[in-house]
Amino acid sequence: MQVSQDKHQLHIQTASYRFICPADRPFVYVQALDGQQLAELFIASSVHSTSGLDDTTGLDAWDMIQGENGITLTRQAHSSIWRSKMYRFRLSETCLHYEVEVEGDGRVTAVDYFGGYYSGQPRWGSGYFWSAQRFQQGFNPEPTMAETYHFAPGGGSVIDLTGVPLPNKGSWFYTPPPFCFAFETTAGWLSMGVEAQPGHNHYCEYAYHGQHDAFKLGLDYAGYLQISGTDRLPTIGMYFADDPYGAIEAHVEALRASGQVPTVQQPKVGWWREPIFCGWGAQCGIARDNGGRAPDYARQEQYEGFLHTLEAQGISPGTVVIDDKWQAAYGDNVADSEKWPDLPGFIAQQHHAGRKVLLWLKAWDPEGLPADECVTNNVGEIIAADMTNPAYERRLRQAVERMISSQGYDADGFKIDFTARIPASPGLRSAGDVWGLELMRRYLEIVYASAKRIKPDALVIAHTPHPYLADVVDMIRLNDINIGKDVNMAMQHRARIAAIACPDSLIDTDNWPMTDRATWRRYLPLQLELGVPALYFATQIDTTGEMLEDEDYTLLRDLWSQYRMRMVTSHE
Repeated sequence: MQVSQDKHQLHIQTASYRFICPADRPFVYVQALDGQQLAELFIASSVHSTSGLDDTTGLDAWDMIQGENGITLTRQAHSSIWRSKMYRFRLSETCLHYEVEVEGDGRVTAVDYFGGYYSGQPRWGSGYFWSAQRFQQGFNPEPTMAETYHFAPGGGSVIDLTGVPLPNKGSWFYTPPPFCFAFETTAGWLSMGVEAQPGHNHYCEYAYHGQHDAFKLGLDYAGYLQISGTDRLPTIGMYFADDPYGAIEAHVEALRASGQVPTVQQPKVGWWREPIFCGWGAQCGIARDNGGRAPDYARQEQYEGFLHTLEAQGISPGTVVIDDKWQAAYGDNVADSEKWPDLPGFIAQQHHAGRKVLLWLKAWDPEGLPADECVTNNVGEIIAADMTNPAYERRLRQAVERMISSQGYDADGFKIDFTARIPASPGLRSAGDVWGLELMRRYLEIVYASAKRIKPDALVIAHTPHPYLADVVDMIRLNDINIGKDVNMAMQHRARIAAIACPDSLIDTDNWPMTDRATWRRYLPLQLELGVPALYFATQIDTTGEMLEDEDYTLLRDLWSQYRMRMVTSHE
């Protein structure tokens, strides 16, 4: 690195970028090697708490330390609500990191990176300040109902853990993907991703806020991060790449290299790769024809019928998923004896046929649970099962044992759904103090560890492709298909992000819902390229009522035969 300084600015030249600290304003400049401005970053980020908004009231001079691995620039600051603050840039030849550290006592509601209140330099007035941007476009890896991944830099975009089919909430497909945005500049792509030490991921949302020529980033803590003393907030790591996927991959690789996420090198069990039949689409088809709700048809006789139909066509899945709602109550996962008079017997029949059986779980649902094992809001309304409550944790571990032990139902693993219903509102009450990504990990870890203790080859599927969760899930589900969108393009994007985030996990390619039969036919061959093929239908496409024809069953037989031949060849 080359460092030069005069009374106007500090200039640092690296192999990938230029970094300039002007002496007369609270900004730093990130430039391409040819001098083109990539971003003008406002230093004095705000860390808001339940006690008030954070105004930076002063900035001390830069302190620079040059070492073997790069340069560290530190700037002490003064705050309206914290005893002290410090801003830090760590520069290396190929990337840069930005850190915020605060000292004091309080519960953090939000961190505004590269934006914040500032009254420390009367020359520039006071109020809220933003960073400048000249981005050409932004990229968000999170799938949404719109299936658009690029966004205008003057707008906004969010990566989060929640989502439902409501306005601006259609992002439940991945909960979550990597917390990283990428931006196209005149010199390629630049990522800005969240990097946190294990145990410090208590946020639910990472947001980009843009204006015509400005931007800021934000982490939402909703008041759940308690600071007592000195605490460093998650780092924003910035990496350079040739394309947006490469920028996301650079972020993920950095997380692994720094030990902030687990490195997983677990051998795959052979049967995990077998084609999957999930009965949900077939349940929806029965509901279409006969009325009622699709969960009403998660019944033993229906699943026996689905499989009989497929077997008659020469189609034999290796794994069967019993979907919503085989249980009497979502909260305790005891089989509904009216729907499933002999669930262990059904599973034993599938085992005899050479198949494995997964049970569908609805994450967070408190149905059937006592109130004292649930998260509640501030008026006492039950919101979700409380993963931090020791009593509920015991209940969940016992439920897992009942579901997969040979003394219970003897199932072979789980398809976990509805993870987007994670409790996330401010003011919620729980037994423990774990929130955000850490709470998602807590839930998956309980299920995963309990299952593996009983059956080491148990399979756990979830749609949670974040590298911090890579060691508590075996297979990433691409999740529901968006009717009317370009299905193949959307699923290729999802598979690419899943492979970047959790490269050691298999991919469940999903299969429901479908715009029509023709769209379904076009997607089937692509499944073989993306991961493990999945089938949700036995007789018809439920959205249109189109019946499967002989050519459809022939296509399925041929594709699954090709896939199984590849499985054999790849393991020889």
